[in-house]
Amino acid sequence: MSIGNSPEDERPFEDVSEETRPSVGRALQQARIAAGLTVDDVTTATRVRIAIVRAIEADDFEPCGGDVYARGHIRSLARAVQLDPAPLIAQYEAEHGGRPAPTPAAPLFEAERIRPERRGPNWTAAMVAAIVVVVGFVGFTMVKDGDEGGKENVADSATPSTSASSTPESKKPADPEPEPSDSAIAAAPQDKVTVMVSAPDGRSWISAKDHSGRLLFDGLLKQGDSKTFQDSTKINLVLGDAGAIDLFVNGKKIEDDWQPGAVERLTYTKGDPQAG
Repeated sequence: MSIGNSPEDERPFEDVSEETRPSVGRALQQARIAAGLTVDDVTTATRVRIAIVRAIEADDFEPCGGDVYARGHIRSLARAVQLDPAPLIAQYEAEHGGRPAPTPAAPLFEAERIRPERRGPNWTAAMVAAIVVVVGFVGFTMVKDGDEGGKENVADSATPSTSASSTPESKKPADPEPEPSDSAIAAAPQDKVTVMVSAPDGRSWISAKDHSGRLLFDGLLKQGDSKTFQDSTKINLVLGDAGAIDLFVNGKKIEDDWQPGAVERLTYTKGDPQAG
């Protein structure tokens, strides 16, 4: 009987953590399935295309378009499935050569220092030349206009002017519009109803519709204005201030004692005027 470690205890220790650890793509896939998410769900949450998600879960990072994009996609997918992205990115860098080495600054500086200086166009000389051209053109134009103006003045002095002696014609004031009378619409056709509304002493809101209910006018009739409406059957009127209105129907004036401010609803048809 031996005392001490057994042969099994004397075997060298083997770290199996690297062998049992899943790949980056496998870890993302397992976490997605455990979270109950589909590839479409992850695509919607991360804006990473379905084809790229499937390729990353299969450990194919070529569709990512480079290490920078691959790291960004791994970070987005890990956050979508509730994983810490840092270990996965470190694992990706260990398996794919790590981050690219930074470019030394000295060669770039030397190249920039020995680069020949580019000379731009001489804008100062160009502006001076342009100013000289403009000044010369303006001076030539002024001299030319002065010569032509002197010739025109001599010609004008030799010709007698008639515009000074002529007196402007006085504008004749426009004749005021005559007030509508019975004869103004006496020639109204007998087969239609004709209604003239005028406002000689004030103003009033009026509304007029034909027999079908179509609106002919709806607005303010100002003092001195008039409106004429015609229909084959009837005219429906609403007068907002009937006391300010003169009404002519089928060539005859309606003699009603409407009070100022009174609202009247009227209907007129063919024949003798009768308020409906």
